[in-house]
Amino acid sequence: MNHEPSIPDLAARIADLVKGMMLEIRPRLVKAAITGNRGEHENVRHSDNFLSDFDLWMHRRYKEAIAEHLTSFVYASEEADPEVIGPDPDPDLCILVDPLDTSELAVRGLYGYTHIMVYSRALARPIVSVIGDIFHHIQLYVGARDDEGVDRAFMVTADSTRYVLDQPSQANLAEALVTNYLMRPDARFAPLAQQEGFLAALSAPSAGDKKKGRIGVDFGSVSLCHVAAGLTDATVEFAKGFAIWDLAPGHYVLHAAGGTVVDLQGRPLSLDYSFDSLADITAAMNPRQKFVAAGNASLADEIVKTLRV
Repeated sequence: MNHEPSIPDLAARIADLVKGMMLEIRPRLVKAAITGNRGEHENVRHSDNFLSDFDLWMHRRYKEAIAEHLTSFVYASEEADPEVIGPDPDPDLCILVDPLDTSELAVRGLYGYTHIMVYSRALARPIVSVIGDIFHHIQLYVGARDDEGVDRAFMVTADSTRYVLDQPSQANLAEALVTNYLMRPDARFAPLAQQEGFLAALSAPSAGDKKKGRIGVDFGSVSLCHVAAGLTDATVEFAKGFAIWDLAPGHYVLHAAGGTVVDLQGRPLSLDYSFDSLADITAAMNPRQKFVAAGNASLADEIVKTLRV
């Protein structure tokens, strides 16, 4: 694999940080699952989201750990208002963090993910994104801008085997595995069940009159990473929309792998999140984005045309 590109230095350091964080939190989450002591808190920032001791611990731990690698940065975590860390009052780098995604499943030992994205305000785009999978052998998805300005994507397993991600799915809709965050019965599953045109197109016979299309469940940024790796063909969000910390890290990984992310009118989503000031960063934490993410533009277009929105 010597001829393959290596993970750029900053991305490699952030990836090691995330891997170390998962090593620390994993036994705590397993203990919570076995004992039923899930440490749930009232979530005053996001009233309909689960919040636990583990979310808050990782929020604090990430802030400390990132400061060991970067002198100054804006720390924009899901669990608190953005704040400037370090001596520079207006640092270039904004670190977007979702400390523990899908935490209500993580405390049951089922699924758990953690997201970090490093955004350059000068470049108006991400330069590093790392999504960690706490419980599975495939542990890291990494997007990074190299010294030549080329965006690259990688997947890393628990035994440190590294894969370059540059061949996302070329499937069409009738043969695709499309995922959706359908966990909430009223807010997510019911709207999906009402998308009759989309479900009919996904259920249409493909080659040899076999019905190969499938719908599956997936979560946050990792759902776009699964598309980037070719493990799934597309993921859709047309009900509530994803907040920036759920969408942006995976968006960058999928972009770096050569995939497509569009809004529900088929327009490509920009990597420029308009983080021009601390006030802009704070404001960007509130909106939600509906989208279609796919391994290829043709599949994204097929999906958009079937949706009733």
